[in-house]
Amino acid sequence: MIVDNARRWYALALLCVAGFMVILDAQIVLLALPSITRGLGLSADGAQWVMSAYLLTFGGLLLLGGRTADLLGRRRVFMTGTLLFGLSSLLCGCAWSAGVLIAARAVQGVSAAVMAPSALSLLVDTFEEGHDRNKALAIWSGSGGFGATAALLIGGPLTDVLGWEWVFFLNVPVALLLLTLSPLLLRESRTVARPLSFDPAGALTATAALVACVYAVVEAPRAGWLSARTTVLLAAAVLLAALFLRIEARSTAPLVPLRLLRARTVSGGNLVVFLLGAAAFGMSYTLSQYGQGVLGYSPLEFGLANVVMPAGAVVGSYAGQALVTRMGARPVAVGGLALVGAGSLLLARVPVDGAFVRDLLPGLLLFGPGLGACAVAGSVAALTGVGERESGVASGINTAAFQIGGAFGVAVVTSVALSHSGGPERLAALTEGYRSAFTACVALAATGLACALVLLRRPRGREPQPVPAAGAATRRRVRS
Repeated sequence: MIVDNARRWYALALLCVAGFMVILDAQIVLLALPSITRGLGLSADGAQWVMSAYLLTFGGLLLLGGRTADLLGRRRVFMTGTLLFGLSSLLCGCAWSAGVLIAARAVQGVSAAVMAPSALSLLVDTFEEGHDRNKALAIWSGSGGFGATAALLIGGPLTDVLGWEWVFFLNVPVALLLLTLSPLLLRESRTVARPLSFDPAGALTATAALVACVYAVVEAPRAGWLSARTTVLLAAAVLLAALFLRIEARSTAPLVPLRLLRARTVSGGNLVVFLLGAAAFGMSYTLSQYGQGVLGYSPLEFGLANVVMPAGAVVGSYAGQALVTRMGARPVAVGGLALVGAGSLLLARVPVDGAFVRDLLPGLLLFGPGLGACAVAGSVAALTGVGERESGVASGINTAAFQIGGAFGVAVVTSVALSHSGGPERLAALTEGYRSAFTACVALAATGLACALVLLRRPRGREPQPVPAAGAATRRRVRS
């Protein structure tokens, strides 16, 4: 999709506002959850489902959302997702019972699964591969860091002064702004295969596999990793994934062309993003539990103290895009994951009577820039060589990798913390568990670093080759 130079940067700003809104919503709901629990009289299980309902539908439908954008039009699907996100946010704020809120959160997840990959796909199609796309991806990643920072800054005051309902109402005017400006700044594009097909069998098996996987890891800390429920769910996810690959290999219009998964940069980049998401979400969850459960920070105090990490991620994303352009994705991903691992290692030494400047700040100063730099490098690698025809589904895979990695990371650190929290003194036992959880984040980052070294390596003397696209006779590009 060819866009004039000025317009494409305005379009990027619009897409970044959408990314900002999605990240802001995810983080600010986490801060408001205790108030939501009290306001609606939720049980511990019900409180968990305020987050899990969103995560299941978001993670489960990302691939289908990306494919839908490819076939029906990326701007059209983006606007549909934005409208649905605004309406579901309004319903969340007006929720009169726990059941209504959880159902509305599930709809929010569906809308985010449609909106996020279509927005990233529009970005990829607007900027050609190379310096400009790397810069655009850094700005996109930076908008997520700004969203997380804003959530930490305004989540506590907004909840305390206006009530938890306003963490959802806040999305409504932003969605209206996006819907107003999208027809003016975004150009429609889609690539339609003949015959037009959503690959219903592939969509069904992929969605079922993702939902089973996400549900298994969300429930594993409570049910147990070796429990019958977790084992059956994970086995079902594996079987459904194998069935999905078989269907895709035989389909004339596959949901995910297997040539995407065979490309080393695509598969390697997404695996790195998965493990980065696991380390990032796992660290953030553990830090929140330690800060509020052991050190006694209020949500506002914890949010203000934690701003340094997402702010560092913004800096790291901008530095990372410049380095990726000069050096390639591999060294930047390796360096970023090394910083993430080192930051987690410093946090693994937290004491019961910890102090922010002495015990938390050094680790956060390393973790933030590493997260930002690696996120850009992983996304650049995962989207390198992807043609316009598959940009939507490739963006869906990349977004799903980070989100499902995050669910996996939270499940891992929760299980590790619970299994290492024994002892007669409560705070000491909790701290020991959180130390072990931070150590698990080190292991996740180290695994990601090893994957980056092996899978993102370029053969000597060869430039990365684009992922082959289907013949021109089988597609029709529509632009307006």
